[in-house]
Amino acid sequence: MTPPRLPGGRGNRRAEHVTDTRRALVDAARTQFADRGYAATGTEDIVAAARVTRGALYHHFRDKADLFRAVMAECAQEMAERLVEQETRRARDGQEDAWQLLRTGFQSFLDACTDPDFQRIVLVEGPAVLGHNAWDALVEQHGYLLLAEVLTEAIGDGRIDALPVAPLTRMLAALISEASLYIARADDHEAARREAGLVLDRLLVGLTRPPADGVGGA
Repeated sequence: MTPPRLPGGRGNRRAEHVTDTRRALVDAARTQFADRGYAATGTEDIVAAARVTRGALYHHFRDKADLFRAVMAECAQEMAERLVEQETRRARDGQEDAWQLLRTGFQSFLDACTDPDFQRIVLVEGPAVLGHNAWDALVEQHGYLLLAEVLTEAIGDGRIDALPVAPLTRMLAALISEASLYIARADDHEAARREAGLVLDRLLVGLTRPPADGVGGA
């Protein structure tokens, strides 16, 4: 009779080793790509930093571009989770409605665009290495649904004009995408951040419905 497999057996140890190897490759590649850029980083640099073999790299990833795609996705997901957590805390405080949360959330995203890792890997290197479709896919994955939900709520609250949500979502996503790229590619990131934030919020104010009594503002 074959004895039952116990937790911590050979199969589990092998799975842990595979996971650890992949993690080491992604961590090493992320550091190299952020510090040196994609073109200046060779696979030999990555495997040396990760302390694994070249065969291990090609077991987990098709090539350097595939590894970069994993690094870019991880950076984008971490930033999205951080922003969602931050804005969720604001929402729980109850001091801002959906529309105001969206406006502050957009500004928080522009702040994130000055983060060195996110800026170089996601905003600069990503479109150059993988094409703009890769960036568009990340925006769609991490932003469209949440943005559409907030816009729907803001329209229901009477805070903004009752526009079709689907095209409004895409156009606002494109707007903030361009703002992020403007910041990343500027010589002075801090100045570009201020300028982009000013322009973005001014455009958003244009969607706001004035109070029924004509008193007050956005």
